[in-house]
Amino acid sequence: MGPPPSSPGLPAGMSCGQAREQARRVLADYGAPAVLIADVLTVVSELVANAIRHAGGVTGFNVQRRDGLVVIEVSDCSLRLPHPRPPSPDGPHHFGWRLVKTLAPTVFIRFRRGGKTITATLAAYTSRP
Repeated sequence: MGPPPSSPGLPAGMSCGQAREQARRVLADYGAPAVLIADVLTVVSELVANAIRHAGGVTGFNVQRRDGLVVIEVSDCSLRLPHPRPPSPDGPHHFGWRLVKTLAPTVFIRFRRGGKTITATLAAYTSRP
């Protein structure tokens, strides 16, 4: 049995690089400042990498600017909640979920049949608060 189908219009099996490129295009369309772009790309990278490593891959992805926010949605086929892990003494590992929660203070997890969607929001500011 293969992976569940992606949501309509959202690419299944998306890589971190493809997700970052899509996010860059969305942010460029509204002239986001460099610091916001860096924060959004970091959150996108961590959520997509976690979906690939721990949740069977990406089944849906979306980034949009809405109501003064940048909204990032990453879907996967796992029903397990993300959780912080102890830092790895062997290298820079296990910081992803903490980093997401630091850069995107509003994070929601919606469960659906066959998986979950993590929604992270960042303020669409014009300079770092």
